Amino acid sequence: MYTLISGLGKYLFQKDDYYILIVGLDNAGKTTYLEQTKTKYCKNYKMMNSSKITTTVGCNIGQIDIGRVRLNFWDLGGQEELQSLWDKYYADCHGVIYIVDSADRTRLEESWQAFDRMLQSEQLINVPLLLSCNKQDLDDCMTVPEIKRLFNRSIQSVGVRDCMVLASSAITGDGINESIDWMKDCIIRNSTLRPPTIQDIG
Repeated sequence: MYTLISGLGKYLFQKDDYYILIVGLDNAGKTTYLEQTKTKYCKNYKMMNSSKITTTVGCNIGQIDIGRVRLNFWDLGGQEELQSLWDKYYADCHGVIYIVDSADRTRLEESWQAFDRMLQSEQLINVPLLLSCNKQDLDDCMTVPEIKRLFNRSIQSVGVRDCMVLASSAITGDGINESIDWMKDCIIRNSTLRPPTIQDIG
């Protein structure tokens, strides 16, 4: 009887851990996106003042719980010299959120090139992919269809995986819930290919 109760207790209090990469060029708003995500999903979490957020060198880590699912985020630096480190995380990730700066037309081609290089990795085959068109709160930003047209050049590399393009604003929080909920549903559906790790929180 004790074994049965103990097993039930562990089942009720364990979390399925999934890992999500947040990547994109430097200054695309990745860290602010992560901060806004934690603000929306973590009770009593207060978002860091955006003026104090600096360029990521290395990796920022965040974590949220949605029911029995725990999403762990790796926010990686986007400078050209740091992009070579992204692939160190590919084998262990369950999903990728690629952030595009919708207000920076001069670097859109550069952003697509980094995106396309990332998709060449065999370690990311079938991994759900969200292309987040950030900074949609700015008046002079590019529209989602504009950005999608350029990034559609990678359609063959995207393949048959779950893929979505969504508008977002890491400053106002618009599109964050929709994005995270979509990603959660995709990685759960994809868990037969990339199963979660199980954490006992009891």
